[in-house]
Amino acid sequence: MRDVVVVGAGVIGLTCALRLQEKGLRVVVVTADEPMTTTSAVAAAVWYPTGIDKDSRVAAWCAHTFAELAAQAERGVPAVTMRLTRMLSFRQQTESLPWWGSAVPDLRRLEPAELPSGYADGWEFTAPTVEMPLYLPWLLDRFRNGGGELVHQRLDSLQQARAWAPAIVNASGIGARRLCGDTTLEPVRGQLVLVRNPGLHTSLRVEDDPAGYTYIHPRSADVVLGGTFDKGSWDTAPNPSTARAILGRCRALVPELRDVEVTGHRVGLRPTRHGGIRLEADHRTMPGTRLVHNYGHGGAGVTLSWGSATAAAAAVVSWDGSSASFEKGLA
Repeated sequence: MRDVVVVGAGVIGLTCALRLQEKGLRVVVVTADEPMTTTSAVAAAVWYPTGIDKDSRVAAWCAHTFAELAAQAERGVPAVTMRLTRMLSFRQQTESLPWWGSAVPDLRRLEPAELPSGYADGWEFTAPTVEMPLYLPWLLDRFRNGGGELVHQRLDSLQQARAWAPAIVNASGIGARRLCGDTTLEPVRGQLVLVRNPGLHTSLRVEDDPAGYTYIHPRSADVVLGGTFDKGSWDTAPNPSTARAILGRCRALVPELRDVEVTGHRVGLRPTRHGGIRLEADHRTMPGTRLVHNYGHGGAGVTLSWGSATAAAAAVVSWDGSSASFEKGLA
């Protein structure tokens, strides 16, 4: 019997497990999927609160994760780098600073002369970029080296997790819809295209393109091109016409991509929750069991990972269920 069982082995589950280990707890992770087959493995994983509404807790988790990933990049953690990012907009933005902007030290508004033709506004900043095919194995190795155990088993209910430990962290992502009966949770399908990197170093993002959400995120050997936000779709098969549309938008924005080789297609289901992320102590579902939920991060799992994991671990240890418990770990 361990001290805590974490349900889920994506980036949320593994960072929760590591934060719990740092508190001296014995942790087991139970998962139906290998880490490399989770939605986290598909993520473009550039720090940015994609599709997340403004919230004081979320802002704190964003900032905490930014600082943690920046420190990891400084230490040379595999697959974590700091990369210049540009956000472009077809509309003039009214805000003087985005709600997440305080987390980013070098955020600045682009001058009109710096904007590509047709764009009205934009921001530039340096942000962590994470290559998930390398980062997830690093997280898992760190967890195992700390004495952690990974168990492959599909659960039919959260109650079954009680067999491993008296405390449970539910980091099951989209699986929480089945495990908790949470019908406010829905998949938001994201399709992307991988191409060889022709020498790009700057990430680009356009969220208000009438033709579709567009992003270009270089990595060490390839570039992640996207994307889609298909609400309610469970389809994990790449759509060829969607892939062509993604390539067309990205090549129009960055001509260097016109002749590059396509190396792969990926689809992930973002666990998006109406009403926002569920990070709370649950005293009702399983009386006598410390149950903390941490799911519903949508397209911002990596961006919120270390911050929400720190808050979830603090809630497990304090177990008073108050909002203060979620803030202790972020101090």
